[in-house]
Amino acid sequence: MGPLTIRVLEDGRNTDNRIGTMILTIKPGSKGPPIHWHRMHDETFFVTKGRLRFTVILADDAKGGSKETKDIDTKAGDYVIVPTKSIHTFSNPFDEEAEFFNTFTPAYYVDYLRMLAKALDNVMTGKGRPLTESEQRDVMAQFATFAPGDVGVEI
Repeated sequence: MGPLTIRVLEDGRNTDNRIGTMILTIKPGSKGPPIHWHRMHDETFFVTKGRLRFTVILADDAKGGSKETKDIDTKAGDYVIVPTKSIHTFSNPFDEEAEFFNTFTPAYYVDYLRMLAKALDNVMTGKGRPLTESEQRDVMAQFATFAPGDVGVEI
């Protein structure tokens, strides 16, 4: 999926949707997803190879304030917990490939990534067009995921 390769290990079928797990690989010099937060699920990231940069927006800025950000650089062996409602993203601005083990509780978020992968595949094969920003936000909202400052959405 673009700069990301995703391997789903558990999509919730075996856990009554209590947990989803995947391994993701991100190419060097790649951006991750737009900065966002999740209303319904927690995430964890265990870096298994290379380095990743996590970017967070401080809680006081969640409602569209000054948007002061903090970058946290991680390396193989580091474990990052992203609780519900934490504004975050990740990227790989470094010169080596990175890999991480990712969990979602509950597991429903795996389906969001599948939808994005299908949309990207349709673009790559000429069967569709890229999603507009509005369409991307609509898909995110289906999985209780929002950009900071989305109108009518409170953290």
